[in-house]
Amino acid sequence: MKAPHFWSAGLDPKSREAAPVTRALLTPLAALYTYGIRRKLARAIPAKASIPVICVGNLTTGGVGKTPIVQAIRKHIESKGIHASSLSRGYGGSEISPQKIYPTWHTADMCGDEPLLLSQTGESWIGKDRFAGVQMMAFYGTKVAIMDDGHQNPSLAKDLSIIVIDAAAPFGNGHVLPKGPLREPVEDGLARADAVILMGEGDVPQQVIDSGLPVLRARIVPSGPAPAGPLVAFAGIGRPQKFFDSLKAEGGDIREAIGYPDHHDYSKKELAFLHKLAKTHGAQLITTSKDHVRIYPNERGGILQFPVHAEFEDLSQLDALLAPILNVEES
Repeated sequence: MKAPHFWSAGLDPKSREAAPVTRALLTPLAALYTYGIRRKLARAIPAKASIPVICVGNLTTGGVGKTPIVQAIRKHIESKGIHASSLSRGYGGSEISPQKIYPTWHTADMCGDEPLLLSQTGESWIGKDRFAGVQMMAFYGTKVAIMDDGHQNPSLAKDLSIIVIDAAAPFGNGHVLPKGPLREPVEDGLARADAVILMGEGDVPQQVIDSGLPVLRARIVPSGPAPAGPLVAFAGIGRPQKFFDSLKAEGGDIREAIGYPDHHDYSKKELAFLHKLAKTHGAQLITTSKDHVRIYPNERGGILQFPVHAEFEDLSQLDALLAPILNVEES
């Protein structure tokens, strides 16, 4: 789904761009949505897993960098000799869960793009039933489970809840779905969190300051230089422009940039169009790693990927945040 323009922050609320009539019509639906999520969270009795659970979630729809953060935290814990694995819902996948994901066997339409991407750098699992997923992971040796998303899922008790926020666009227009991009009111979500990770450049939002939560800084950085020569870039992520900007900042010679909705499934016709467009420019096709895994292996020929990863500004802050969990595991 492509986010409506009126979800953006900074628009004059009375302007045509801000769609005041549409927002007014959506106000009752947003109120119902808020009531529903609050009721679900209040009535839930979270199940306690046999191993520690870290939840990396967010308050808005669309990409804010959760998956690279999960990858970075998993790698950091593994570097201390503790077996950590990621757990995803498996959005869009057809496979029965819970199960471990193998990059040489699974495809994105079997398990979803994010768990498949995570499986390329570490142990990755899917589980629509989060509790059952974590228990299965524990049975096979996982000592710490890191959930990719799930802050609004109350079925599983979390030992550490982290909210990831895009510093450049923290909460959109500040309204809850469908009037805005928020999955729940900001204050509600922060009240259940233990820390905030602010991604990229930008001030700490006032709501986060008021919450008193510890704030860690991180950013998405390229894992290597941009390929030489002309490029036709395409991306189906939460904010494709971020990918294009990053590629350009690393010296990428972008001749065309085509954005698609998040989690977009590329048809043969669309791929043929992209190849034709690249040929017209005498260019190579390039996309994100998340998009790359979403394309069938036999259709990836001639399509480069531009991998990125998350870097924390101060790893000592991450160590302090994880200490209660890791000390339990090391004791």
